[in-house]
Amino acid sequence: MIEYRTIKESGTNEIDIKGSRFIGHIARAFSQKEADDFINQIKKDHWKATHNCVAYQIGDHHEIQRALDDGEPSGTAGVPMLEVLKQNDLHNVVVVVTRYFGGTKLGSGGLIRAYSSAVSEVMHKVGIVERQVQTQVDVIVDYSLSGMLENWLENSNYQLLDTSYLEHVTYHLGVPSQAVETAQKEIVNLTSDQVKFSIGQEDYVDVPVAFD
Repeated sequence: MIEYRTIKESGTNEIDIKGSRFIGHIARAFSQKEADDFINQIKKDHWKATHNCVAYQIGDHHEIQRALDDGEPSGTAGVPMLEVLKQNDLHNVVVVVTRYFGGTKLGSGGLIRAYSSAVSEVMHKVGIVERQVQTQVDVIVDYSLSGMLENWLENSNYQLLDTSYLEHVTYHLGVPSQAVETAQKEIVNLTSDQVKFSIGQEDYVDVPVAFD
């Protein structure tokens, strides 16, 4: 899989619904063991909680999926949580929603909304990224061309990873691997071939994704 969506980072978020505390915990997990280790740690940290409900999906094509209600009425917690991950096409993500019961029953519909909201809100808090395989391309130019190139880069689809100011200016770009040749041609044309390149290795780069 060349590109896929996942969360930017691990995180937690708490919401209160009719006195019950719903704490969403979310993390990346690239294997069932990583997911289970995360779940077990949350259960250990919140062993006094009324429920620790679980959802995760792992793999290029979501080969590993799990949804656990942990004592809530069947279908009111784990499945709605998993559905949020599916709707956002998130890969390699595990989420646990911890509930401390506040004394007011929410009913099946209320529970579904509460657990879905807990996942949505922690997901929005940490952010979503698209992991792309990119190649680092170093673009080396004279200072006289730096202003023009910087302006062009701001309006391009390439990521500026860093800039080095030595004898020449070097722009370290993250370029989708399939677009390296195109990027070079564009920059050659822009600078009238007054440019040098150094092509680095491929690696995954996290590109922020705006929420719909």
